[in-house]
Amino acid sequence: MKKNKFARVLRRLFGEELGATMMEYVILAVMIAAAVTAAAIYFGNSAKNQMQVAGDAMVGNTKNAETRAEASRDQQDSGVTKGNTSASRFKKTTGGDTDATAE
Repeated sequence: MKKNKFARVLRRLFGEELGATMMEYVILAVMIAAAVTAAAIYFGNSAKNQMQVAGDAMVGNTKNAETRAEASRDQQDSGVTKGNTSASRFKKTTGGDTDATAE
C-alpha cells in the first residue's frame, strides 16, 4: 500500500513538470515564429525587388532591371537614413555616447 502511494506522488510530481516543459517549448516556438515573421516583413520588399531585378536581367529586359535596381538602392538608402534617425533619437533620450551611424 505504501509503495502504491509513493508511485502516485511521483507520477503527480513528474506529470506537472512535463506540462511545464511543454509550455516552455510552446513559448519558444511562438518567439521563433514572431522573429521569422518580423524578418519576413522587414526584408520582404527588398528581397522581392532583388528577385524582380534578377528576373528582368535574365529575360533581357535590362532597362527595366536597371530602373528596379536603382529604386531598390534608393529604398535601402532611405531605410539606412531612418535607422540613423532612430539611433540619434535613442541616443538623445538615453544620453548614450555610442555612435550608431552606418557608413
